[in-house]
Amino acid sequence: MENTLKEPVQDLDSSATVGGGVEDVYGEDRATEDQLVTPWTTSVASGYTLLRNPFHNKGLAFTEKERDAHYLRGLLPPVVITQELQEKKLMHNIRQYQVPLQKYMALTELQERNERLFYKLLIDNVEELLPIVYTPTVGEACQKFGSIFRRPQGVYISLKEKGKILEVLKNWPQRSIQVIVVTDGERILGLGDLGVQGMGIPVGKLALYTALGGVRPSECLPITIDVGTNNEKLLNDEFYIGLKQKRATGEEYHELLQEFMTAVKQNYGEKVLIQFEDFANHNAFDLLAKYRTTHLVFNDDIQGTASVVLAGLLASLKVFGGTLADHTFLFLGAGEAGTGIAELIALEISKKTKAPIEESRKKIWLVDSRGLIVSSRKESLQAFKKPWAHEHEPVKELVDAVKLIKPTVLIGTSGVGKTFKQEVVEAMAAINEKPLILALSNPTSQAECTAEEAYTWSEGRAIYASGSPFDSVEYNGKVYFPGQANNAYIFPGFGLGLVISGTIRVHDDMLLAASEALAGQVTEEHYSKGMIYPPFTNIRKISANIAAKVAEKAYELGLATRLPRPRDLVKYAESCMYTPIYRSYR
Repeated sequence: MENTLKEPVQDLDSSATVGGGVEDVYGEDRATEDQLVTPWTTSVASGYTLLRNPFHNKGLAFTEKERDAHYLRGLLPPVVITQELQEKKLMHNIRQYQVPLQKYMALTELQERNERLFYKLLIDNVEELLPIVYTPTVGEACQKFGSIFRRPQGVYISLKEKGKILEVLKNWPQRSIQVIVVTDGERILGLGDLGVQGMGIPVGKLALYTALGGVRPSECLPITIDVGTNNEKLLNDEFYIGLKQKRATGEEYHELLQEFMTAVKQNYGEKVLIQFEDFANHNAFDLLAKYRTTHLVFNDDIQGTASVVLAGLLASLKVFGGTLADHTFLFLGAGEAGTGIAELIALEISKKTKAPIEESRKKIWLVDSRGLIVSSRKESLQAFKKPWAHEHEPVKELVDAVKLIKPTVLIGTSGVGKTFKQEVVEAMAAINEKPLILALSNPTSQAECTAEEAYTWSEGRAIYASGSPFDSVEYNGKVYFPGQANNAYIFPGFGLGLVISGTIRVHDDMLLAASEALAGQVTEEHYSKGMIYPPFTNIRKISANIAAKVAEKAYELGLATRLPRPRDLVKYAESCMYTPIYRSYR
């Protein structure tokens, strides 16, 4: 059955239509003749060139017939093996490395050598490899990016390119781009300003868009905007690969971003998703507010984190009973993540209770570096913190805020490790039979408390989730399985939903729909283990369900452009997902 998403193929390197074959730009090739495609570039890719092309190389999996047809005789050892055996061998090799960064580099090299095998490895071993290609290992990779840089995996736009960004985008070989992840490297995870070395984040995020959400890799573009860095260590590092100058700010910065956003729409069209990643607070909120009405934009730190945390809270209601409005929330951290999560919780409460959002916000309290955010501080607060300034006496210490506010849920988004100290967790446990503790800061070293600390200090009563993965914990003879409130649950499926529906703007109701879809994937078996998130082993099924709910909301809001609407959106989402099985060449 022909897919209604099919569009003219513009780039022969990634999407060939040879011999009358029909290729679906968004999903895997399904026409029978499409399994017998010669890998055309600007000419036929054969022999040594074919083995050096990561999009078409199959290594020892080339058949005898393919070796004859494509001048590969003698360029490979005589054995022919399956993709499954290649996968088994590579996983064996990767497991030999003791250092996570070595595993990261091995996977990067595989991606640059054999793209389909890389994604097959990632899909089939997602729980084992996710911490390598994403947090926490990607943080170390960014810190050392200048030393491990091999070949470009995306587009670098620096101040040197001002006035010619459109030309720069046209240098990227792929023409049909659906998802861009862009960073300026100023606030990478909890590691601070890493400048151009932040490229590891867009590269890792887009690998997950493909592996977990099924967006075709040729339609994903990582971009780093280099306006300098304020990191003195990098400025003095001879191996640093970015501009060696202090960060541009103000008009110079915003003019570059304006040119970038205009060029993206001009080059790739109205429906390309631009995901902002790891921008500092002062820019992140401004950029989202400025471009959300003119572009299809999404900030993963503000909106993605909020959506995944809300999903965990909705799922936890089956443990606690009651509704979201019955709970009181206390945050440590009032930046992008904290205020983004708080606002989405308030939106959900408002939607369910029909109360004004100003009323819903009163259930949510935030603590920043100066203490509890209260109305007496309002004049000195940044704009995005002001809605959370409630009537209360000033409180400096977190533990005192816990005792006075009496929250049922404690959420850490501070970016500072070890801030949920024993006295804080014990205070939560004294107030609540089952305190819900979310230590969300990344990477693992920056988590507000570990899973073991949460379970031990609460005498095994806490329900715990973190941003980066923690192993299961045994306490008093019982095994606890900490949850991972990882954005990778949300953004791949969310992005897929936008793509398959041809959505032109992101609406907050789509984020709520994504949260509800994820919460709906948690089963009784998961609850029995103390989990409020489903395991990552089913992530592609989860992503398809999220994509369907997001697309459904887009059609409902009149923001979808791909018509007619498919009858079964889950099946449609699954049919559009990229799969990394090798194709046969003739």
